[in-house]
Amino acid sequence: MSNQVTLEQLEQQVMQLSPQEQLKLVMHISEHLSAMPLGVPMMKDEESLRRQREKEADELLALCDAAAEMWEGTFDAAEEIRLMRWDRDEQIWPSKS
Repeated sequence: MSNQVTLEQLEQQVMQLSPQEQLKLVMHISEHLSAMPLGVPMMKDEESLRRQREKEADELLALCDAAAEMWEGTFDAAEEIRLMRWDRDEQIWPSKS
């Protein structure tokens, strides 16, 4: 049987402490974390999450590249944004012309 405590169980135990004892605990944890070297290796879950996010970013960039390759002619992104804003403004506040 494991003696590990879940975060939820620990939170419940901490809530049973007086505010002064909770502050002492926070100070102790802060001192402990401050003493750790800056290059603390990531836990496996954090590393796999980082790899997953990098993979998703690469996939999104590949989709953007594919869309850009399908575009023909010149494209002025700033002008396109101005036109979209003008269209939106026209829908919200139609001009009288």
